[in-house]
Amino acid sequence: MMDNKTFIIVGIVIALLIGGVAVFLASGDPDGLESTALVVQGQKTLTGATPEDAEIHEDLTGKFSYESPMPDYSLGESMGPMGGIVAIVFGTILAFLVVLGLAYGIRMAGKPAK
Repeated sequence: MMDNKTFIIVGIVIALLIGGVAVFLASGDPDGLESTALVVQGQKTLTGATPEDAEIHEDLTGKFSYESPMPDYSLGESMGPMGGIVAIVFGTILAFLVVLGLAYGIRMAGKPAK
C-alpha cells in the first residue's frame, strides 16, 4: 500500500507525462468556443476549415484587458513544442501548489484553537 507522499509524487509524475505527450498530440485548430466566435464574426463557415489568418477581434475600448503569460499553453512559437512542455510543467506544479495550500488551509481551519 502506498503512503501519501508516494501517491502524490506518482500522481504528479503521471500528470506531467500526460501533459508532455499532449503537447505533441494537440491540434493547432481553435477549440469549440474560439471556432464559434470565428463563425459568428464571419471569418469561418460552420463546416469549413479555419483560415490561417483568422483571429477573434473584440472592441476593447475602455474595457479590462489581460495578456496571459503563456497564451495557448506555450512560450511562443520560437520555442516550439519545448515551450509547450515548459508551460505544462509550470502549470501542473502551480496547480499542485494551489491545491496543497488550500488543503493546508482547510486542515488548519478544522483544528481547534489552543
